[in-house]
Amino acid sequence: MIRCEKFADKKILLIDKDAKKNNDRTWCFWEQEDGFFDKIVFKKWDTISFLSDAYVADMEISPYQYKMIRGIDFYQYCFQEIKRHPTIEFIQADIGDWSYQEKSLSIDLNDIEYHFTNTILFNSIYREENADKKIIKLLQHFKGWIIETKEPAFNPEKATMMDFRISQDNGTSFVYVLPFDEKTALVEYTLFTKQLLQPDEYDEQLELYIKMFLHIEEYKVIEKEFGVIPMTNEKLSFERNGWNIGTAGGQTKGSSGYTFQFIQKQSQQIVDCLVNQNPLSEIPATPKRFRFYDNTLLEILYHNKLPGKEIFTAFFKKNKPQQVLRFLDNESSIKDELKIISSLPTWPFLKAAIKQL
Repeated sequence: MIRCEKFADKKILLIDKDAKKNNDRTWCFWEQEDGFFDKIVFKKWDTISFLSDAYVADMEISPYQYKMIRGIDFYQYCFQEIKRHPTIEFIQADIGDWSYQEKSLSIDLNDIEYHFTNTILFNSIYREENADKKIIKLLQHFKGWIIETKEPAFNPEKATMMDFRISQDNGTSFVYVLPFDEKTALVEYTLFTKQLLQPDEYDEQLELYIKMFLHIEEYKVIEKEFGVIPMTNEKLSFERNGWNIGTAGGQTKGSSGYTFQFIQKQSQQIVDCLVNQNPLSEIPATPKRFRFYDNTLLEILYHNKLPGKEIFTAFFKKNKPQQVLRFLDNESSIKDELKIISSLPTWPFLKAAIKQL
């Protein structure tokens, strides 16, 4: 991380209710080159696997690499960097209501009201506010176990990106498996549904998958993680009572829940604007065609017009993995997009697309 002299006279206050000292989550993404956080990438894979009843494949994804960052490594790296900059302060606090107008901020922290002037507010707290019946909201929710086996059980050179062979009774459901070495892996049960499951249901599905598909009888669970990501067609504005970032600013891809790389791209755009003294309002929104694709797929998943496993099977069976990854990154060409769209079942997508239009 490079110190920018443009901010030498600026004070930055970071507020979070959590001290970020636990390994509570894992971020996975794909990149073609070394990225901003490559120093803390825990594991990289050149090969990903896709599995369903109708299609099974190991796919080389060069020039991409599938990367994994552990939450604890990310937090430690960021806080070590923060300590090097005396103008950055971190406060652990419960955040209450706030008011922001004309660069003046009033905010409740631990039930005490604070006032700041000449301030730029960046907010990452996602709050459901829109009651419009046309708004579709699904949840991507997941529970993961890092398991350790006595005997070699994994191929550490290959990551299972999606395994749809599991029961779909709860809705669109899949498992991904990220091997750290031959005896250790993260096994994550993931769903795209309207409601969460009961806590023990996630455990039951993980136990079943490990036994039935990984054929592992003896193992030790050494870490657990759980998360929920909103998937919505709601147009979340970057500029609203300050500047909304992350999921709150529309950086979660509505049809898949992917967020990490979109946040990095938006963060770079924000820094570039501040350094060059350009208005933040000049940062472009997500291109309309990608929002249209996401909303169409959400329409199908929400109303169960087509099983999610059929859609993602078509993605990977009929297209090169690089095309799919570019598409999921909102970096595909029109040619890529026409190829992918033509590989999907025509009638359900046509009806959903017309409804979105």
